[in-house]
Amino acid sequence: MKRLFLSIGCLFTLAACSTPASTADETVRIRWSRDPENLDPLVLPNPNAYEAINLLHCSLLTVDYTQKKFVPWLAQAMPRVQQQDSLLLVTYQLRPEATWDNGQPVLAQDVAFTLKVMNCPGLPNEAARAQYGFIEAIRLDSLDQRRFTLVLRGRAQELVQSSGDYPILPEYKLDPQGQLRPVALAALRADTARTNPRRSPAVLAFAERYEAAHLNQHPENLPGCGPYTLKEWQPSRYLLLQRKKTWWADRVKNPAPQLVANPTAISYEIIPDDATALLALRRGDIGVYPMVPARDFIQLRQDKAAHNLRFYTADSYDMITAGFNTRRSVLRDAATRQALSYLFDIPGLIQASQQGMAYPSVSLVNPQATAIYNDSLPLLKPDSRQAASLLSNAGWRRDKQGWGRQVGNGPAQRLELTFSYRTGDAAYEAIVLQFRTAAAQLGIPVRPQPLEASLFTKQLRAGETDMFLQLLSGNPFAYNFAPILHSQSLGWGNFTGFGTAASDQLIEAIATEADASRQARMLRKFQRLLRQESPMVVLFFLQYRLAAASNLTNLHATGIRPGYEAAAIRTRPVSPLQP
Repeated sequence: MKRLFLSIGCLFTLAACSTPASTADETVRIRWSRDPENLDPLVLPNPNAYEAINLLHCSLLTVDYTQKKFVPWLAQAMPRVQQQDSLLLVTYQLRPEATWDNGQPVLAQDVAFTLKVMNCPGLPNEAARAQYGFIEAIRLDSLDQRRFTLVLRGRAQELVQSSGDYPILPEYKLDPQGQLRPVALAALRADTARTNPRRSPAVLAFAERYEAAHLNQHPENLPGCGPYTLKEWQPSRYLLLQRKKTWWADRVKNPAPQLVANPTAISYEIIPDDATALLALRRGDIGVYPMVPARDFIQLRQDKAAHNLRFYTADSYDMITAGFNTRRSVLRDAATRQALSYLFDIPGLIQASQQGMAYPSVSLVNPQATAIYNDSLPLLKPDSRQAASLLSNAGWRRDKQGWGRQVGNGPAQRLELTFSYRTGDAAYEAIVLQFRTAAAQLGIPVRPQPLEASLFTKQLRAGETDMFLQLLSGNPFAYNFAPILHSQSLGWGNFTGFGTAASDQLIEAIATEADASRQARMLRKFQRLLRQESPMVVLFFLQYRLAAASNLTNLHATGIRPGYEAAAIRTRPVSPLQP
């Protein structure tokens, strides 16, 4: 599966004093810079929400971070796969030990129910519809309630992995009467209209019950089969997860690492300010500080007084991107977007904001994936002359006030931009200020617009920005760009507004192509198309930087978000003689 306070001083006092007391040597305390905002499994607006959901719920498959491959979780083994024309038949067998908290077994019917929820009209499931639309049907086994077959459209191996990568939901809790059982998955997927007079009363009733549960702020209304339960959530302060006393995986003999949950409790301390988080780490009030700012990380690692800390790094699949809202009239043409791309000083930004602990890329594909990375494209370098030339080609003319143009019979346009980003991140601020300075030298006014996280998300979804900074998380397993660049994702994941018939078709073909060499050619073609259209600029891929208390063991940095495995961490008692 995959906040603002008045002063730094009072921030940590509130965060620390508000956290419920737990046994210190059994609780792992992790810093979060922002609130998860929404814990409805269908929504998940940010990576912190994903992290929490992956501890509360289980999917069929999960990721082995050390081996960088998918492994069974709820599934007893990796699924059996058969090809049937242009389809894949993927058969799963659920673990016999897997149960819900009330003791009922996790059954194939729960998987079928989950897929229907992910496609039920009237629910906020646009992301799931796009990401898992390749699952055409589910066939239950009449002789075995734990066995089922998924029918997948396409033949790519990545589809098999993705077919098991979503949290399985309990039918008994959300649909105790089984009212969705007679409704076919295909019928739900076909019903996308906001209002449909022919919609089944059962579907309408279920959507109303789901919304009434208010899972966004009350995830306790949806028990999962994961190792942890939500004990307490104080938005913008902390989120406390408690390990279940009896979790079904405890009954598995010789459990694999993904079936082990070590911490008795995991407390996510929400500390927006980096300086306050650093102080909390030094004082021992938090044990894990993910993604330490580069300058602080380097200084801390060199500090002899930080002997009680350990430091970890890993090249990640996270990238910072600058997006252009192609629905804005001044940004509608590719030439203008290309011109603005040449105003980013990417090498300088890597050094200034990341202290060199990042690496550039020509596209959304990680440069380390050499088989599919399009190294024939040049890395972007700052070039104001090229930018001015491209603006002229796009019809812009420079005058005393800046740049203007006339397009057809419409009103005259002025090239003036707002640049939105989530406040509180020094790297984002450095990027926007560098771009504004370069743009000003060319006569383009740019207004930085820092926003609190939830307001920023709201603005993106409403399309109310010109340019924006966004952190995108990739992985080494699959290349499905539909959630962020397909035209069907406009408004909830595709914030650039980009999408053409050709790009949509290419995105769909990449996601379903089974032949590795053909998929590689398509990916290279897609990277070139993105360079030509320039709906976004990949500034750089990040290196994860993790600092942790030395009494925490079994902690490993990984390149896949969040960069560590919270459930794997063990605590070691600190000796009274230890300084």
